[in-house]
Amino acid sequence: MTQFLKIIAFSLVIISLFAIYSNLGIPQIKPAPPPSQEAVDVSSMDMGSFIVLGEKLFNGKGTCTLCHNAVGGRAPMLDKLTESIAPRLEDTAYKGTATDIAGYLIESMNEPSVYVVKGFGKLGTNDQESPMPDVRVGSIGFSEAETLAVIAYLQDASGLDITVSIPTDVEEPVPAAEPAAAGAERAKYTSGEEIVAKLGCGACHKIAQFEGALGPDLTHIGSTRDINNLRQSILNPMADITEGFAPMMPPIYGEQLYASELEMLVEYMASLK
Repeated sequence: MTQFLKIIAFSLVIISLFAIYSNLGIPQIKPAPPPSQEAVDVSSMDMGSFIVLGEKLFNGKGTCTLCHNAVGGRAPMLDKLTESIAPRLEDTAYKGTATDIAGYLIESMNEPSVYVVKGFGKLGTNDQESPMPDVRVGSIGFSEAETLAVIAYLQDASGLDITVSIPTDVEEPVPAAEPAAAGAERAKYTSGEEIVAKLGCGACHKIAQFEGALGPDLTHIGSTRDINNLRQSILNPMADITEGFAPMMPPIYGEQLYASELEMLVEYMASLK
């Protein structure tokens, strides 16, 4: 009996030491916080600042570079606007009302299917429907001012005169994606569906209520992939590229999600059968 009590006491000491070391001796790793929504008063900006805002939106909140890049080839390049857009406005397949580059870009962002560049349409639609989402809704949710800022940036990047004006009648400040302060906390996501919506998964994938078509269809992904494979695909998307799709998913979600949120997302996807 005495020997048994000694073993129990020894075990409790070891467990206690391990618990203390786990909590105090091992540094905690926290994911980098997502961009904060810092309000920017565009009505007080000059054009140079407006262009800088457009560049941040193009590379950040808008997630435009996921598709408009030379590597993936999933969407037309946007570096030579005059050479590419002028012929489209004259094309008989063009169904819009724009008469200039700025107007065409606004249409393309708000109503992407008004004109679909040959070879870049949603699969099975004969280039009649664009896979690009309306930037005014969903996870992107551009305001009018944000749309104009992106257009100003694109025109400037192409060496064109800026033909859009900075809005002066904006009722609320425009949120600008800036890195949050180091150590900043955020509210945790509460469901896999929320994570899918907030991280913009539906911009590329068909999942939940979203109809993205640039990436693999995930509506029934749980019937073909197990939890470990799904987790790997999120943390290291380049490890296994689905045939027929370009390697364009960024390996950033392991840093943007807490461990519990990652597991929540994986379990949600695994349930899609």
